[in-house]
Amino acid sequence: MKILVCISHVPDTTSKINFTNGDSEFDTNGVQFVINPNDEFGLTRAIWFKEQQGASVTVVNVGGADAEATLRKALAIGADEAIRINANPSDGMFVAKQLAAVVKNGGYDLVIAGKESLDYNGGMVPGMLAGLIGCNFVNACVGIDVNGNDVKVTREIDGGKEIISTSLPLIVGGQKGIVEEKDLRIPNMRGIMMARTKVLTIVEPTGDAVATKAIKFEKPAAKSTVKLINADNLDELISLLHNEAKVI
Repeated sequence: MKILVCISHVPDTTSKINFTNGDSEFDTNGVQFVINPNDEFGLTRAIWFKEQQGASVTVVNVGGADAEATLRKALAIGADEAIRINANPSDGMFVAKQLAAVVKNGGYDLVIAGKESLDYNGGMVPGMLAGLIGCNFVNACVGIDVNGNDVKVTREIDGGKEIISTSLPLIVGGQKGIVEEKDLRIPNMRGIMMARTKVLTIVEPTGDAVATKAIKFEKPAAKSTVKLINADNLDELISLLHNEAKVI
């Protein structure tokens, strides 16, 4: 089984976010980048398939040279090879089209992508990719078992879980649950050394145009100061809730 895992190169959640050029561009200065958490869950599951069923695992990213450190970490975790599509991932459809070209050329049986990335939270790429390829798709995946060509997928729905029977080729949008946090792999020294010798292929993007453009970013409004009211002063509390907070 050939598995392709889509990897997003995203800011760490502890990073301080700023914008430049009139709030039209993300400022990367001082920002630590990591593997998108939903993608890391999917990668860990793919490594399990490699160890238990002899699958081959390739990771792919749409991004610049700065993303190669993230791809090398994925290789150190256990992926066999990596592909970097040399383009700025600024638009969901553009990214999906770049990934679709890789999937078509690679003949992958299973494509695992995070259901959404931590930076833009668009949640668009896995579904768009499945539509472009024309293969089965399951989103919000929290469990997957493959037996030959038959696949049983568990996905999260409102109020519970749904179990689906499908077949390869398949694209899934994974999340926490496809593996648990305790199952995530930390690269060891042997994995890091081996990652240096594994193939990282750089491919140029297709000629597809970018459909959208970010005009301006805006930070959430700062939290207002907290007002402490004496527990015995109910009249003032009611007045503030009515006149300032306007919740009653």
